[in-house]
Amino acid sequence: MKRKPLRWNEARDGQHLRQLLVTGKAFSLLSFSSMLFFIMLGLAGMLHQQSSESPIHSMKGFAAAVPGGFFGDMLEMEMPSFQSGMQSDSFTSREISSFMMRTLTSINPSTPGGLLAAELPGMASDAFLIRKGIGTDANVGPKDHLPIEGPQEEKDNGQGTEAPEGDTGAVEQPGADPDDSGSGGEQPATPISPPAEEPSTGDSKIAFIYHSHNRESWYPEVENKDANSTTKNITLVGKRLAEKLEEEGVGAMHSDTDYPTAIKGYRWELSYKYSKKTVQEALASSDDLKFFFDIHRDSQKRKYTTVDINGVSYAQVYFIIGHKNPNWKENEEFATKIHEELEKKYPGISRGIWGKTAATGNAEYNQSLASESVLLEIGGVENTLEESYRTADALGEIIAEIYWEAEKVSGEEQ
Repeated sequence: MKRKPLRWNEARDGQHLRQLLVTGKAFSLLSFSSMLFFIMLGLAGMLHQQSSESPIHSMKGFAAAVPGGFFGDMLEMEMPSFQSGMQSDSFTSREISSFMMRTLTSINPSTPGGLLAAELPGMASDAFLIRKGIGTDANVGPKDHLPIEGPQEEKDNGQGTEAPEGDTGAVEQPGADPDDSGSGGEQPATPISPPAEEPSTGDSKIAFIYHSHNRESWYPEVENKDANSTTKNITLVGKRLAEKLEEEGVGAMHSDTDYPTAIKGYRWELSYKYSKKTVQEALASSDDLKFFFDIHRDSQKRKYTTVDINGVSYAQVYFIIGHKNPNWKENEEFATKIHEELEKKYPGISRGIWGKTAATGNAEYNQSLASESVLLEIGGVENTLEESYRTADALGEIIAEIYWEAEKVSGEEQ
């Protein structure tokens, strides 16, 4: 009589235990599924971000990596109304293997140094091609070179002089004579005003030109191993661009700040931090500023940075877009306008638009401060100042045309 209640209790306890086990199993399964879902969601987000930065996995990067005719054929397959005028090309076995290698490993087999660069950050070049120019070699991009420390940097044909302590290099108005102190001597002639019918922004300054690495120079112009100079450097090219824009009726400001002397305890790796303050001060001084150009000189050899157009040699230009800037696509759109118009009038002068991630280097380049801001690498270490001047004139012409065309469209819309 006493065993029956015990058996009933045992059965009931076993049933409760089974229910608990089933409930726990379901809870564990739901927890594991939820964890797996969020892990996959995170991985998908990381892959999406990587694909938006890597040219190999993006449409623009793919278009730059394959023959133009092949890409045109692909568009025709998807859009019957589109008719490509480019000659149909096919992949060679070398191009196929190179493309697959870069897709799977991000290693460029045409540049063996990339194997070491992947392990040695100091060797890495994080530039990748976004938009190709005429004759652009996708395997040869912008090249950075840290200046050599020491007295050699200050040799400019024996005539270079160090700027005085505290000289910050004031923003210069194109056309002004920096040596004119207003005391004695023949005064410069008053600049002739442009004809009334010519467009002009008047006193409004639209473009701001500056130099994060202001001492970059050229071997043919100076006598030192580093091609850096306190006097004959890239700031002269920026000044020339500002003068050309003014000539085209677009107001421009130019900063020739010599950061190594203006900044106490100057460090080259903080160059963009220093120039960011320069840009912020310019923005605070004028509400009209629209275009921002950080002008540099590249470190590639002459054969990669020079083009002959109608018998005249020009220093080629690279456009650099920093992908650390969350709105980098706006900056790339601005660079693309200039790049495409340059290619129409000066075929081959543009080496294309290149992107840089945060893998090495700055990767932002003050471009988050304005949507129409871009870093320009004009020429290389073996170009001449005269070749760089020609490119600055071409850039000034094209930038002015873009500005006035936008103003025309804006006026029509009103």
